Amino acid sequence: MRGFFVDWPNPPSPTAHLRLLKNSGLVTLAVDDKSGRVIGFITAITDKVLSAYIPFLEVLPDYQSRGIGEKLVKRMLRRLSKAYMVDLICDVPLQKFYKRFKMSPAAGMMKRNYRSQSGARIC
Repeated sequence: MRGFFVDWPNPPSPTAHLRLLKNSGLVTLAVDDKSGRVIGFITAITDKVLSAYIPFLEVLPDYQSRGIGEKLVKRMLRRLSKAYMVDLICDVPLQKFYKRFKMSPAAGMMKRNYRSQSGARIC
């Protein structure tokens, strides 16, 4: 699976990408019907009691602006519909996209270790 993580200075390798998909609590894929190629994905991590976090929504550049990301978010939110809270962090320009799913901006904190951005094992 190549072509994801556009504009990342240290994108995960295909092996690390596969690991992150396998290790996520929930994964939904978008697949091109003609080629069978994965063209998008969304992941969630959840405690299966109250909360879930959506760390990744990615659609290949050639497939963007076709509603694929919207469908992926809708499917994931349906899967998480019983959760008390579903959180994600996005850049301010993307907040408008997520507002259509009844998500609201919130203050938060984050820490980034860009040396590990390519997919270091963390545990």
